[in-house]
Amino acid sequence: MEQAPSIIEHKGVRIEDTFAEAFGMRAARVIITARSPGWARTAAGSLTGFATSVIGCKLEAGVEAEWAAGETPDGRPGVSVLVFAFDSEGLAKRLIERIGQTVLTCPTTACFDGLPDAEDRVNVGGMLRHFGDKFQSSKFLDGKRYWRIPVMEGEFLIEEAFGVRKAIGGGNLLILARDSGAALEAAEAAVEAMRGVRGVVLPFPGGIVRSGSKVGARHYKKMIASTNDAYCPTLKGRLGPESALPADVNSVLEIVVDGLDRASIEAALRAGVDAACRGGVVAISAGNYGGKLGKHHFHLRELVPAKSEA
Repeated sequence: MEQAPSIIEHKGVRIEDTFAEAFGMRAARVIITARSPGWARTAAGSLTGFATSVIGCKLEAGVEAEWAAGETPDGRPGVSVLVFAFDSEGLAKRLIERIGQTVLTCPTTACFDGLPDAEDRVNVGGMLRHFGDKFQSSKFLDGKRYWRIPVMEGEFLIEEAFGVRKAIGGGNLLILARDSGAALEAAEAAVEAMRGVRGVVLPFPGGIVRSGSKVGARHYKKMIASTNDAYCPTLKGRLGPESALPADVNSVLEIVVDGLDRASIEAALRAGVDAACRGGVVAISAGNYGGKLGKHHFHLRELVPAKSEA
Protein backbone atom coordinates (compact mmCIF):
# COMPACT_ATOMS: atom_id res chain seq x y z
CA MET A 1 0.00 0.00 0.00
CA GLU A 2 1.40 3.38 -1.06
CA GLN A 3 2.20 5.64 1.86
CA ALA A 4 0.49 9.04 1.89
CA PRO A 5 2.88 12.00 1.72
CA SER A 6 3.62 13.62 5.07
CA ILE A 7 2.10 16.99 5.79
CA ILE A 8 4.59 19.81 5.94
CA GLU A 9 4.00 22.86 8.10
CA HIS A 10 6.34 25.78 8.70
CA LYS A 11 5.52 28.37 11.34
CA GLY A 12 1.95 27.09 11.35
CA VAL A 13 1.51 27.43 7.57
CA ARG A 14 0.87 24.40 5.35
CA ILE A 15 3.51 23.87 2.64
CA GLU A 16 1.89 22.05 -0.26
CA ASP A 17 3.69 19.03 -1.66
CA THR A 18 4.24 20.44 -5.16
CA PHE A 19 6.93 22.13 -7.23
CA ALA A 20 7.56 25.37 -9.06
CA GLU A 21 8.19 24.66 -12.72
CA ALA A 22 10.80 26.83 -14.43
CA PHE A 23 12.40 26.92 -17.86
CA GLY A 24 15.71 27.66 -19.52
CA MET A 25 16.58 31.20 -20.58
CA ARG A 26 19.61 33.34 -21.45
CA ALA A 27 20.72 36.16 -19.16
CA ALA A 28 23.00 39.17 -19.10
CA ARG A 29 24.09 41.34 -16.20
CA VAL A 30 24.35 45.08 -16.86
CA ILE A 31 26.26 47.21 -14.36
CA ILE A 32 25.19 50.85 -14.47
CA THR A 33 27.32 53.43 -12.70
CA ALA A 34 26.66 57.12 -12.18
CA ARG A 35 27.76 60.17 -10.26
CA SER A 36 25.41 59.24 -7.43
CA PRO A 37 23.49 56.13 -6.33
CA GLY A 38 20.27 57.97 -7.12
CA TRP A 39 21.11 58.44 -10.80
CA ALA A 40 22.27 54.82 -11.10
CA ARG A 41 18.95 53.70 -9.62
CA THR A 42 17.06 56.01 -11.98
CA ALA A 43 18.71 54.49 -15.05
CA ALA A 44 18.23 50.94 -13.74
CA GLY A 45 14.56 51.55 -13.02
CA SER A 46 14.06 52.93 -16.51
CA LEU A 47 15.87 50.02 -18.17
CA THR A 48 13.77 47.44 -16.33
CA GLY A 49 10.42 49.10 -17.01
CA PHE A 50 7.82 47.03 -18.90
CA ALA A 51 9.90 43.87 -18.52
CA THR A 52 7.71 41.61 -16.41
CA SER A 53 7.17 38.63 -18.71
CA VAL A 54 8.41 37.25 -22.01
CA ILE A 55 4.74 36.60 -22.80
CA GLY A 56 4.11 40.26 -23.61
CA CYS A 57 7.37 42.16 -23.05
CA LYS A 58 9.90 40.07 -25.04
CA LEU A 59 12.13 39.92 -21.97
CA GLU A 60 12.15 39.80 -18.20
CA ALA A 61 14.37 42.10 -16.17
CA GLY A 62 14.86 43.53 -12.71
CA VAL A 63 17.30 45.24 -10.40
CA GLU A 64 19.65 42.71 -8.82
CA ALA A 65 21.66 44.76 -6.33
CA GLU A 66 23.28 48.05 -5.51
CA TRP A 67 27.08 48.19 -5.72
CA ALA A 68 29.39 50.30 -3.60
CA ALA A 69 31.82 52.60 -5.40
CA GLY A 70 34.75 50.28 -4.75
CA GLU A 71 32.98 47.30 -6.38
CA THR A 72 32.32 48.79 -9.82
CA PRO A 73 34.59 48.96 -12.88
CA ASP A 74 34.95 52.76 -12.77
CA GLY A 75 34.93 53.21 -9.00
CA ARG A 76 31.57 54.97 -8.87
CA PRO A 77 28.33 53.87 -7.18
CA GLY A 78 26.32 51.47 -9.29
CA VAL A 79 23.34 49.19 -9.74
CA SER A 80 23.31 45.79 -11.46
CA VAL A 81 20.40 44.69 -13.61
CA LEU A 82 19.69 41.15 -14.82
CA VAL A 83 18.01 40.81 -18.21
CA PHE A 84 16.49 37.51 -19.43
CA ALA A 85 15.27 36.33 -22.84
CA PHE A 86 14.83 33.01 -24.62
CA ASP A 87 17.95 33.29 -26.80
CA SER A 88 21.14 35.31 -27.20
CA GLU A 89 19.99 37.04 -30.39
CA GLY A 90 16.80 38.31 -28.81
CA LEU A 91 18.66 39.34 -25.67
CA ALA A 92 21.16 41.36 -27.70
CA LYS A 93 18.36 43.28 -29.44
CA ARG A 94 16.70 44.11 -26.14
CA LEU A 95 19.98 45.24 -24.58
CA ILE A 96 20.73 47.57 -27.49
CA GLU A 97 17.21 49.03 -27.40
CA ARG A 98 16.99 49.50 -23.66
CA ILE A 99 20.50 50.69 -22.91
CA GLY A 100 20.28 53.08 -25.84
CA GLN A 101 16.99 54.55 -24.70
CA THR A 102 17.35 54.48 -20.92
CA VAL A 103 21.02 54.49 -19.91
CA LEU A 104 22.66 56.46 -22.73
CA THR A 105 20.02 59.15 -22.14
CA CYS A 106 20.38 59.29 -18.35
CA PRO A 107 22.73 61.95 -16.85
CA THR A 108 26.23 60.86 -15.70
CA THR A 109 25.83 57.14 -16.40
CA ALA A 110 28.25 54.56 -17.78
CA CYS A 111 27.51 50.92 -18.62
CA PHE A 112 29.57 47.76 -18.13
CA ASP A 113 29.30 44.01 -18.66
CA GLY A 114 28.67 42.10 -15.44
CA LEU A 115 29.33 38.58 -16.78
CA PRO A 116 32.91 38.71 -18.09
CA ASP A 117 33.32 34.93 -17.89
CA ALA A 118 30.07 34.03 -19.70
CA GLU A 119 30.20 31.41 -22.45
CA ASP A 120 28.67 33.70 -25.09
CA ARG A 121 29.11 37.41 -25.90
CA VAL A 122 26.91 39.87 -27.77
CA ASN A 123 27.81 43.19 -29.35
CA VAL A 124 26.04 46.03 -27.53
CA GLY A 125 28.37 49.00 -27.18
CA GLY A 126 29.73 48.30 -30.67
CA MET A 127 26.25 48.92 -32.06
CA LEU A 128 25.35 51.88 -29.87
CA ARG A 129 28.57 53.62 -30.93
CA HIS A 130 26.85 54.62 -34.17
CA PHE A 131 24.90 57.20 -32.20
CA GLY A 132 28.20 59.06 -32.04
CA ASP A 133 27.97 59.72 -35.81
CA LYS A 134 31.69 58.92 -36.32
CA PHE A 135 32.72 61.20 -33.47
CA GLN A 136 32.87 58.21 -31.11
CA SER A 137 36.22 56.80 -30.04
CA SER A 138 37.33 53.45 -28.62
CA LYS A 139 39.89 52.30 -26.12
CA PHE A 140 41.31 48.88 -25.24
CA LEU A 141 41.88 48.18 -21.57
CA ASP A 142 42.81 44.75 -20.15
CA GLY A 143 41.75 43.10 -23.39
CA LYS A 144 38.34 44.75 -23.51
CA ARG A 145 37.11 47.42 -25.89
CA TYR A 146 35.18 50.39 -24.56
CA TRP A 147 33.36 53.05 -26.55
CA ARG A 148 33.22 56.74 -25.68
CA ILE A 149 30.17 58.34 -27.27
CA PRO A 150 29.93 62.15 -27.22
CA VAL A 151 26.71 63.51 -25.71
CA MET A 152 25.64 67.02 -24.76
CA GLU A 153 26.56 66.49 -21.11
CA GLY A 154 30.02 65.14 -21.92
CA GLU A 155 30.42 61.51 -23.00
CA PHE A 156 28.82 58.12 -22.44
CA LEU A 157 31.15 55.19 -21.74
CA ILE A 158 30.00 51.68 -22.56
CA GLU A 159 31.72 48.32 -22.88
CA GLU A 160 31.57 46.85 -26.39
CA ALA A 161 30.53 43.27 -25.63
CA PHE A 162 28.29 41.84 -22.92
CA GLY A 163 28.38 38.29 -21.62
CA VAL A 164 25.35 36.02 -22.01
CA ARG A 165 24.95 32.79 -20.05
CA LYS A 166 22.43 30.03 -19.55
CA ALA A 167 19.90 30.91 -16.86
CA ILE A 168 16.53 29.92 -15.44
CA GLY A 169 13.22 31.77 -15.54
CA GLY A 170 9.85 31.17 -13.96
CA GLY A 171 10.60 29.99 -10.44
CA ASN A 172 7.63 30.94 -8.32
CA LEU A 173 5.69 30.86 -5.06
CA LEU A 174 1.95 31.13 -4.49
CA ILE A 175 0.80 32.64 -1.21
CA LEU A 176 -2.71 31.50 -0.24
CA ALA A 177 -4.22 33.74 2.45
CA ARG A 178 -7.47 34.35 4.28
CA ASP A 179 -7.77 37.92 2.98
CA SER A 180 -6.02 40.37 0.68
CA GLY A 181 -4.33 42.24 3.53
CA ALA A 182 -2.68 39.11 4.87
CA ALA A 183 -1.63 38.03 1.36
CA LEU A 184 -0.03 41.37 0.60
CA GLU A 185 1.82 41.61 3.92
CA ALA A 186 3.22 38.11 3.43
CA ALA A 187 4.21 38.80 -0.17
CA GLU A 188 5.93 42.06 0.77
CA ALA A 189 7.91 40.28 3.48
CA ALA A 190 8.88 37.52 1.05
CA VAL A 191 10.01 40.04 -1.59
CA GLU A 192 12.18 41.87 0.91
CA ALA A 193 13.87 38.62 1.92
CA MET A 194 14.32 37.36 -1.64
CA ARG A 195 15.85 40.60 -2.86
CA GLY A 196 18.68 40.02 -0.43
CA VAL A 197 19.91 37.16 -2.65
CA ARG A 198 22.29 38.10 -5.47
CA GLY A 199 21.93 36.35 -8.80
CA VAL A 200 18.14 36.70 -8.95
CA VAL A 201 15.51 39.28 -9.84
CA LEU A 202 11.77 39.52 -9.26
CA PRO A 203 10.54 41.02 -12.54
CA PHE A 204 6.94 41.97 -11.68
CA PRO A 205 5.81 45.30 -10.14
CA GLY A 206 7.11 45.41 -6.59
CA GLY A 207 8.13 41.78 -7.09
CA ILE A 208 4.49 40.64 -6.76
CA VAL A 209 1.98 39.21 -9.26
CA ARG A 210 -1.76 39.37 -8.67
CA SER A 211 -2.68 38.11 -12.15
CA GLY A 212 -1.03 34.71 -12.36
CA SER A 213 -1.51 32.95 -15.68
CA LYS A 214 -2.02 29.49 -17.10
CA VAL A 215 -0.86 28.23 -20.48
CA GLY A 216 -3.47 28.91 -23.16
CA ALA A 217 -7.14 29.61 -22.44
CA ARG A 218 -10.39 27.70 -21.99
CA HIS A 219 -12.46 29.76 -24.41
CA TYR A 220 -10.14 31.95 -26.50
CA LYS A 221 -7.96 29.47 -28.37
CA LYS A 222 -5.54 32.05 -29.79
CA MET A 223 -4.49 33.24 -26.34
CA ILE A 224 -0.96 32.23 -25.32
CA ALA A 225 -1.88 32.64 -21.66
CA SER A 226 -4.90 33.56 -19.59
CA THR A 227 -5.92 34.02 -15.96
CA ASN A 228 -5.03 31.17 -13.63
CA ASP A 229 -8.68 30.51 -12.81
CA ALA A 230 -7.96 27.63 -10.45
CA TYR A 231 -6.40 30.16 -8.06
CA CYS A 232 -8.98 32.96 -8.48
CA PRO A 233 -11.03 33.18 -5.24
CA THR A 234 -14.05 34.73 -6.95
CA LEU A 235 -14.37 31.65 -9.18
CA LYS A 236 -14.43 29.00 -6.43
CA GLY A 237 -18.21 28.61 -6.69
CA ARG A 238 -18.24 28.41 -10.48
CA LEU A 239 -15.32 26.02 -10.82
CA GLY A 240 -16.29 23.66 -8.04
CA PRO A 241 -13.76 20.80 -7.75
CA GLU A 242 -11.60 22.40 -10.46
CA SER A 243 -10.71 25.20 -8.06
CA ALA A 244 -7.40 24.73 -6.25
CA LEU A 245 -8.49 26.84 -3.29
CA PRO A 246 -9.91 25.71 0.04
CA ALA A 247 -12.90 27.54 1.51
CA ASP A 248 -10.83 29.73 3.86
CA VAL A 249 -8.59 31.19 1.10
CA ASN A 250 -9.84 34.49 -0.31
CA SER A 251 -6.69 36.00 -1.80
CA VAL A 252 -3.68 34.63 -3.66
CA LEU A 253 -0.48 36.42 -4.68
CA GLU A 254 2.42 35.04 -6.69
CA ILE A 255 6.12 35.85 -6.66
CA VAL A 256 8.11 35.00 -9.79
CA VAL A 257 11.90 34.73 -9.65
CA ASP A 258 14.45 34.53 -12.46
CA GLY A 259 18.04 33.59 -11.69
CA LEU A 260 21.49 32.98 -13.09
CA ASP A 261 21.58 29.45 -11.69
CA ARG A 262 19.61 26.90 -9.72
CA ALA A 263 21.38 27.58 -6.43
CA SER A 264 20.48 31.28 -6.50
CA ILE A 265 16.81 30.57 -7.21
CA GLU A 266 16.67 27.93 -4.48
CA ALA A 267 18.17 30.38 -1.98
CA ALA A 268 15.65 33.05 -2.96
CA LEU A 269 12.67 30.69 -2.80
CA ARG A 270 13.81 29.36 0.57
CA ALA A 271 14.04 32.88 1.96
CA GLY A 272 10.65 33.74 0.48
CA VAL A 273 8.89 30.70 1.92
CA ASP A 274 10.27 31.41 5.38
CA ALA A 275 9.30 35.10 5.30
CA ALA A 276 5.82 34.47 3.88
CA CYS A 277 4.83 32.04 6.63
CA ARG A 278 2.98 34.34 8.99
CA GLY A 279 -0.46 35.11 10.39
CA GLY A 280 -3.34 35.00 7.93
CA VAL A 281 -1.51 32.76 5.46
CA VAL A 282 -3.18 29.38 4.98
CA ALA A 283 -0.70 27.70 2.64
CA ILE A 284 2.29 28.17 0.36
CA SER A 285 2.04 26.54 -3.05
CA ALA A 286 3.67 26.88 -6.47
CA GLY A 287 2.67 26.94 -10.12
CA ASN A 288 3.46 24.04 -12.40
CA TYR A 289 2.06 22.40 -15.51
CA GLY A 290 2.83 18.80 -14.74
CA GLY A 291 6.39 19.14 -15.96
CA LYS A 292 5.37 20.12 -19.51
CA LEU A 293 6.57 23.74 -19.42
CA GLY A 294 10.15 23.49 -18.20
CA LYS A 295 12.75 21.02 -17.00
CA HIS A 296 13.70 22.91 -13.84
CA HIS A 297 11.57 21.82 -10.87
CA PHE A 298 11.86 23.41 -7.43
CA HIS A 299 10.09 21.21 -4.89
CA LEU A 300 8.69 23.16 -1.95
CA ARG A 301 9.35 20.18 0.33
CA GLU A 302 13.08 20.78 -0.16
CA LEU A 303 12.85 24.50 0.67
CA VAL A 304 11.78 24.17 4.30
CA PRO A 305 13.70 22.79 7.29
CA ALA A 306 13.27 19.07 7.90
CA LYS A 307 12.00 19.79 11.41
CA SER A 308 8.95 21.50 9.86
CA GLU A 309 7.50 18.18 8.65
CA ALA A 310 4.58 16.92 10.66
